[in-house]
Parts: sequence; C-alpha cells; structure tokens
Amino acid sequence: MKFTALSRRKFIQGSALAAAGFTIVPRHVLGGSGFTAPSDKLNIAAVGCGGKADVNIRLAYNNGSDNMVALCDVDDRQSKKFRGQFPKAPYFKDYRQLFDKEAKNFEAVIISTPDHMHAPIAMAAMQLGKHVYCEKPLTHDIYEARMLTEAARKYKVVTQMGNQGSSGDDTRKIETWIQKGVIGHVHTVNCWTNRPVWPQGVRSPKDKGESQPVPAEVDWDLWLGTAPLRDYHEAYMPTRWRGYWDFGTGALGDMGCHFMDVPFRALKLKYPTSVECSVGSVYSDFFKEAFYDDVCPPSSAIHLTFPSDDKKVKEIKFSWYDGGIRPPLPEGIPYEKVFTNIDGGMMFIGSKGILVAELFGNNPRLFPEEKFGDKKMPEAEKPLVEGKTDGHQQQWVKACKQGYGAYTSSSFDESGPLTETVLMGNLATRSYLYREPKTGGGFSFPGRKQLLWDGANMKITNFDYANQFVRRQYRGSYTL
Repeated sequence: MKFTALSRRKFIQGSALAAAGFTIVPRHVLGGSGFTAPSDKLNIAAVGCGGKADVNIRLAYNNGSDNMVALCDVDDRQSKKFRGQFPKAPYFKDYRQLFDKEAKNFEAVIISTPDHMHAPIAMAAMQLGKHVYCEKPLTHDIYEARMLTEAARKYKVVTQMGNQGSSGDDTRKIETWIQKGVIGHVHTVNCWTNRPVWPQGVRSPKDKGESQPVPAEVDWDLWLGTAPLRDYHEAYMPTRWRGYWDFGTGALGDMGCHFMDVPFRALKLKYPTSVECSVGSVYSDFFKEAFYDDVCPPSSAIHLTFPSDDKKVKEIKFSWYDGGIRPPLPEGIPYEKVFTNIDGGMMFIGSKGILVAELFGNNPRLFPEEKFGDKKMPEAEKPLVEGKTDGHQQQWVKACKQGYGAYTSSSFDESGPLTETVLMGNLATRSYLYREPKTGGGFSFPGRKQLLWDGANMKITNFDYANQFVRRQYRGSYTL
C-alpha cells in the first residue's frame, strides 16, 4: 500500500459519488467509535526486536491502530516477545531476506539494531521506497549520516530518528526562548551526562583472547554485520556493545543526540569548524598507563567551535562532558539548581542570562532568578506533538500516511547533520588516543590538538590520520 496526498478514502468516495450520486457514510460511523479502517493502517516491518525496539514497536503499533507485518532479529532471545505478540508476522534473522521476500507487504521500517548496522539497513529500506524510523545515533560514522540525509531526499521517504526528546514540549519552548533572545546573544553551550553506565575504559575479551560458544539462538556472523570478524563473548550483548568502537559510539553516541539536539536546533548550528578533546586515563599498574584501543574511554570532555549567524557573537563554543565530568558553574548559580538530574543536563550562556535544562530539554530554568522571576516567556512557536515524547513514533507513523514532505520532529534533514556533529566528538577522541612509539621508549600523541574540520567535504585538514574515522570499511558484501 502506498499513501499519497490523495488518500484511498477520498479516492473511493469520489469515484462512488461520480458513478452513483449517493452519499457515502464515513467509515468511522460504519465501524463505530474508535474504528480504524484497515486501509488507514500503516504496515510496518521491524529490524531489531530487543532493547529500544520494545518502546519503538509498542508505540508505533499503538494497540493496533497500525500493523506490524514482519519481524527481524539476529537473536531469537531478543525477538521472543514480539514473535509471540505477532505470530502471523513472518520472522527473519537477515534483514536482506526480509526486504527481498516481504517488501511488497510493508510501507515502513523501524530499525532498532546496534549502531554499526543502522546505515546499511536504512539505506536498503529507502532504496525500496520505504519510510524509515531509525534509533539514535542515526549512524556509526559521519559519512553514513551524510549519505542517509541525501538518500531520504532522493527517495522521497518520511524519516525520523529515535531521539524522542525532539518531540517534547520543552524542546520547542527552549528553541523559541533562545531565538527570541530571552537570554541575549548565546556564545557558550555545555552538555553533560552520567553515561557510560556500561563498562568502558576496560580491557576487552578480544584483547584478552577470550571467547565463548555462540548461543544457539544467535547468528553471530549476522550480528557482526559490517564490523570486523571477532569471536563471540557475552560481554558484547545485549546493550554493552555501546562501549566498543566496532559496534557502538560510546556515551556520546548514546546520549549526545538527546542532549545536543536542543541547542543544535535552537541555535540553528551548522557544521563545526574545529574540535578538540581530552579523555580519562586508565592505569593497569603504578605509572603504567593502559591503552584499550577496542573500547571507548571511561570519560571525555569534547570542545567544538561553530560559526555563528549572530553578528554579536563571533563563534559559538560548545562543550560535551561524559563519564560523570561536569562543566564549571557560572558565578552566582547554585550547584543544586543546575545538577538536578542524574542523567545530565544542558546550559546555554548568553549575554543577558543563563538557561539550564535537563534531558530532552525538560524543566528549563532561567538565571539569575531575581532577573527573570515571574516574567512571562514566549510561547513555543512550533506546533506541539500529540503525546509529547511518547508521541514521537506515532508522529512518524501519521506522517508516513500523509507522504513525503509531512513534518516529523527529527527527520534525517535535521538528525543527519546533528549526528555528524555528535560523531565529530568520537573522531576527536580516537585521534586523541592515537599513539606512536618514541625512540628510547614511551609514546608521542600527534592527535592531541585542535582538529580543523572542512564540513562540506567531510575532512580534517590538519591531521590526516583522523580521516579514517569519517568512513570505515565494511566487512564482506555489505554496502551503503
């Protein structure tokens, strides 16, 4: 079924009236209150049935307002729940077989896999003309994000990334406040998170030479997908894959698309011009620093510079902190009124004040309090999303029914550039960790400097080693 601007309902009504001249009774009347006609349902396939899929599938299916018609997961343990809920839906382990055999039976795809498989699955779906909902971060690599952004336009499909905070009321509120100049000219942004809450900065099973038998329910080769071959170990799945460079994007990839999204859209940020960072060190013994190249570091501080459209602000300084590291507090702002949420927060510093908020932009506060007090703030200018953050998936479903061009909070036009910016932090981190042995012992670290970014051409211009992290090589026959 393909939805167009002219719905099937209007087509049938118009044809019948022309032929017979009688009045059509609306379907919701024939079916009773709350009735949804089968032709008004979106047929959805799900690739990835565990983890975030538990939320994505549930809210997209919406108690049967729409259809889940096909399922795919490389791990039968993860898919057990939804195979039981949708026993008539064909089930596959390989998304390529799903697309080959069932493409005619669905219009849209939800992707809830580990990060390293987002891009090839999303691209294959869009090439079939399918609408795509993809978990955050949109991709594992910067290049992949750029390609998916362009593909969504080329294939004219409705897209949404799974950063549900972009559908929240407070995200829209902050966007309006910043753009209306409530805190003046914003020159500095800080975001921070308590992630990782899984092991990072540790020696991996691969580096220790450890392996385990592959569970009978898991197709390990398919789970690895585009990633280099390695032996199975339970340390990688489920969820803990986030801390491994081959599969995940660390604390930044997990939470950056939530926290950084709010300032990214409020300030209408473009490609950054530079990035630099520092990361938490790990020691295996007294004065013996350990380098665990397979795993993301335990903490990091990343500093990006953006060009500014504001003539009063030369450039915008944007910093990210993870692993429990937090930014310094501006003078006069109480600690307990800023660091209120365990997940983390965000801070905008402007010429007339400071705005602080929590995850998804929730609970925005203005400082100094005596200045803003009970002052009435502008209302959000963008339309609010029905269901707020819990309406994120259904917003996409409804947009799919309307067709290409229908608004979604985090279409790839919005989330693609955001993801590129998030992944710039990982490029800087991996460059920071790169080392070369020195004559006589020890290492030099040539990547520990400010890296200059040519956003249009996706290239670091002053440290070529870093460019390998823009685009990785896929294993086997996987393509983008």
